[in-house]
Amino acid sequence: MNIPEFGVESWLNKWETKAKYDISQSSVEAMTLEELISLEGIDVETFFKRYANLRLDYGAIEGSYEFKQLVANLYKNVTPDNILQMNGATGGNFLALYALVNPGDQVISMLPSYQQLYDIPKSLGAEVKYVRLQADNNWNYDLNQLETLITTKTKLITLNNANNPTGTWLNRDQLEKLVQIARGVGAYVLVDEVYEPLIQQTNFTPIVDIYEKGISVSSLSKSYSLPGLRIGWTATNREIADLFRKYRDYTTICGGVLNDALAVVALKHREEILNRNRRIVSENLQIVKKWVASESKVSLVLPQAVSTAFIKLELDEDDVSFFTRLVEETGVLLVPGSAFGMPSYARLGYCCQKEILQVGLEKLSDFLHHE
Repeated sequence: MNIPEFGVESWLNKWETKAKYDISQSSVEAMTLEELISLEGIDVETFFKRYANLRLDYGAIEGSYEFKQLVANLYKNVTPDNILQMNGATGGNFLALYALVNPGDQVISMLPSYQQLYDIPKSLGAEVKYVRLQADNNWNYDLNQLETLITTKTKLITLNNANNPTGTWLNRDQLEKLVQIARGVGAYVLVDEVYEPLIQQTNFTPIVDIYEKGISVSSLSKSYSLPGLRIGWTATNREIADLFRKYRDYTTICGGVLNDALAVVALKHREEILNRNRRIVSENLQIVKKWVASESKVSLVLPQAVSTAFIKLELDEDDVSFFTRLVEETGVLLVPGSAFGMPSYARLGYCCQKEILQVGLEKLSDFLHHE
């Protein structure tokens, strides 16, 4: 098995603990433990006293029943038994790819996208084709491209919806047309839905609710602001869930009893968390809009109420060199577009603390013009 370096993760592994102004992350500003527990109307000490005598065994292997029920409630056509708890959305994506993709299969991914969704299939011996998103088309997914690429050999279509890094997404009408195309050749559709749009969601739908071979993967990391819990899930029909169980035993075992308990708190208070994050997205996006309007060397297709954005910069050097110098000299961290196969772009994680965003953007502008 041969696989390239994971561009985004290797860059963040190197720099995120050293940066002073981290405006690279794609999660909405992380909640503190106290912030999360307070949603229960109690303090942290009282919460953990409940678990003082809890044995730290494996717990419920697929996630507690309460967890599975709360997640199933997010979908129309999924029972709790068909929810499998995973180690974040990366664990859910990996499980689906590991279970479904064989050498000689064809997989169609989108580009740019989360690298896991196309390089793992390649490493498993699949042929990978790309629907290429274009900035001059507002990063929209081109279904005509998909129709030219799909064949009877297509085993799987993979999507980020919403997309990382662009912050744009396919609406229900687009997904239903994609499902028609996939159904014509019997292809599965795996959708990483971890970037749940926070505003104007009426036309956003999980793939599992509209396609019998749809696989919805999500987690509490991005739109729920809890990446440190490392709790995600897959939501599928019974046949796919049973297939996944076999492969899951080789990769996951469990998510941890304390993490499960905290995940239950988050899911019980889902609307309170999302309301918090809607405010952050809305307010911080106004800062970004104002900055882009005043910055002659930057352009942006606005994200659609999603926590990540993809800015284009006018650079006189390669983007990796530029952003390395930026973080070393100013402490400002973004992810170079090259990590997504898109040089001269950068992932801007604008849903961090407001003060960090403001100072980070100011320093980035100074660096662009006065380096």
